[in-house]
Amino acid sequence: MTTIVLEIERKYDVEHTTQVPDLGQVPGVVEVAEAVDHELVAHYVDTADLRLRAAGITLRHRAGGEDAGWHLKLPLGDAREELQLPGDDPQAPVPDELQALVRAVVRSRPLVGVARLTTTRTLRRLFDAAGAMLVEVVDDQVEGLLTDVEGAVPVRWREWEAELGAGDRGLLDDVERVLLDAGAVRSSTGSKVGRVLAGRPIEPGEQGWWCGTSQRPSSAGSVVQSHLQEQVDELVARDPQVRRDLPDSVHTMRVATRRLRSALRTFRPLVDRSATDPLRDELRWLAGVLGSARDIEVMHARLRALIAAEPDDLVLGPVLARVDTVMRSRYRDAHTRVVAELDSERYLALLDSLEELVTTPPFQDAARGRARDVLTPLVRRSWRELDRTLRAAETAAGPQQDELLHEARKLAKAARYAGEAVEPAFGRRSARFAQAMRRLQDVLGEHQDSVVTRDLLREFGAASSRSGENGFTFGRLHGLEQARTKHAVSSWPTVRKEVSKRSLRHWLE
Repeated sequence: MTTIVLEIERKYDVEHTTQVPDLGQVPGVVEVAEAVDHELVAHYVDTADLRLRAAGITLRHRAGGEDAGWHLKLPLGDAREELQLPGDDPQAPVPDELQALVRAVVRSRPLVGVARLTTTRTLRRLFDAAGAMLVEVVDDQVEGLLTDVEGAVPVRWREWEAELGAGDRGLLDDVERVLLDAGAVRSSTGSKVGRVLAGRPIEPGEQGWWCGTSQRPSSAGSVVQSHLQEQVDELVARDPQVRRDLPDSVHTMRVATRRLRSALRTFRPLVDRSATDPLRDELRWLAGVLGSARDIEVMHARLRALIAAEPDDLVLGPVLARVDTVMRSRYRDAHTRVVAELDSERYLALLDSLEELVTTPPFQDAARGRARDVLTPLVRRSWRELDRTLRAAETAAGPQQDELLHEARKLAKAARYAGEAVEPAFGRRSARFAQAMRRLQDVLGEHQDSVVTRDLLREFGAASSRSGENGFTFGRLHGLEQARTKHAVSSWPTVRKEVSKRSLRHWLE
């Protein structure tokens, strides 16, 4: 069984002769438990080129202490999430469950032992008046050794570490003041193994000509390459979260996929399309895989909100139970399919291609130009395509208008992504443009979501009738959604007028 721990900690370098201070002086601490000693031996695993280290991920087997076994630490904002699995043999293969969570980073590269750390640890726990464990403070004497480098010399040091328990984050500031007063200094390395691996640095990736020192930092290529890199990093970072079905993970990963595909479309005059068009096709496939689960998730939340807003006397029969049963089952099936595709050779090949894309983008000569000269016409083109579709929707009606508004929503999203992509070069001007496109996207999204919801409600109503249940509530909700669709249709021209202001686009002209 996996144990999951949120790790919020700070590390400090300290001389071997420095005395551990009286931790009872930390505000809010009423008891410092008797110190406990542990002997720990940790074997760290990575690829030969240290891809896990580069991604801020730690994978190890540790013997000794209270949590012996396999540990995987994943970045989570300004903290790290640690997953623990039992296991006695450090030479055994890494458990499949943990290998799956690093597959997007490792891909086809084998995991090998890269370092061994031997630690003599003295652990002190700090408690409040209610008996809650606030902070753990450890005093570590460490010896680290590179295990895959012949003739490596051991590295020895001492460090203190404060890890948050039941206290709030401000308590770490109080602990830090006491430790610094005793002679400690904030550690210059983020982890023990990082200090050891610093003697075996990661080779820098090959740099494209657009990133050279002779190239202006405001070149179109540098702006686009940076944006692509950010989205690839986001996609890979979300992979383990999607596999574990963490909240909003599928949505965020799909957004990164869509941003990448949109960027390759918007900025296609800058790249060799023979290389990027196949990538766009594969990104569309991945977005569709993720969308199968995300759309169910969105519709389920919308249906629950509609039912919750109804008076009790108008909810006849097991309405919520039916919706929950069906939508949860569909989501489980869809999520299972997502994870299966994330383990597929097709997905791993896509990640390899994306890595090559951001390392050595197939830029055309136009990418050498200044961002303001090269990128503004491309963003302007995305707006003009949206504007044409909106004009056509204004004179359409019925299903044709629904289809045009759906297309306009996708184009508004593309225009928004384009504005966000070039923000490093244009600052607030492009940010305001992107925000306006998002407002339009949200209004048009409400229209599309309402259309899809009506189809679902019709399906649920028919199923209820076949089961002999009262379908009144589903019919009522369908009528309310029809009204919402009409409201969305009547309100989008107002937002369209707002986002069409010339002041939002003067930087594109």
